[in-house]
Amino acid sequence: MGLDLESISEATSGAVGSLVSTTILYPLDTCKTKYQAEVRAHGQQKYRNLSDVFWEAIQNRQFLSLYQGLGTKNLQSFISQFVYFYGYSYFKRLYLEKSGAKRIGTKENLVLAAAAGACTAILTQPLDTASSRMQTSAFGKSKGLWKTLTEGKWTDAFDGLGISLLLTSNPSIQFTVFDQLKNRLLKKKQDKAGNGSSPEALSASSAFALGAISKTIATILTYPAIRCKVMIQAVDSNDNENEKAQKKSRKTVPGVIRAIWKSEGVPGFFKGLHAQILKTVLSSALLLMIKEKITASTWVLILATRRFLLLSRGGLKNA
Repeated sequence: MGLDLESISEATSGAVGSLVSTTILYPLDTCKTKYQAEVRAHGQQKYRNLSDVFWEAIQNRQFLSLYQGLGTKNLQSFISQFVYFYGYSYFKRLYLEKSGAKRIGTKENLVLAAAAGACTAILTQPLDTASSRMQTSAFGKSKGLWKTLTEGKWTDAFDGLGISLLLTSNPSIQFTVFDQLKNRLLKKKQDKAGNGSSPEALSASSAFALGAISKTIATILTYPAIRCKVMIQAVDSNDNENEKAQKKSRKTVPGVIRAIWKSEGVPGFFKGLHAQILKTVLSSALLLMIKEKITASTWVLILATRRFLLLSRGGLKNA
């Protein structure tokens, strides 16, 4: 099987879109992550609201620290989106070729998306863990990527991998909800227009609204797992030995669940949900908008590069 240029074009467009959206929303992401990582201790907590994280950075004259770990996050976002979009596009083409089907059904689409998501999670987990540790470090005290990854055991770089694999269900839930809402809306429109009318397509505004709603529902359903993952990956502060031992015991999923339940109760599993929804919806919207804008240009650039390389190779052979 030759080089899949269409998949590469999709992957590159998605990766560039992710890079831009991640950079624009990074201060919000840092505030959200630090807020999610904190667990109330002895009835006290440092951050009562998401804005407290932001004002802490301003008061300590550490505004630029809101961007600590940006390089690692961008690297992780670029690689993960490239792998995901390439894998998803490649798996779709492979499925159509092997099965002989003309189109991919909903169930098959969900399986292919989950497979692409699982490959992405495994390959980029160390970068995901490192970026979370950098973001949850004290402002101005974040370490470099290599130092962050080499601290402790090599297996620590894969903290939260199990939850990351579980969270590959998030896009599947989003796609299923979106599909159901779209079918209901189009059916209602067709009923109003009359049975003999041709089927309508979703407008851009309707598609955006349904996309935001479906992503919100998927985020709410998977949010307890998202918060547990952040807490598992969060950096350990340099506190006393007793607190260090307690934090070490919380590095497992049961330990994190127990800590949240004991300190914050059921509401604790949804701490920071509003910030997660805001960041996720804005990020998805920006990513898809940028991806759609540059896909055509990327495809033309890849074809031009391929033609140039072929012509150069031909010139060398004739020389």
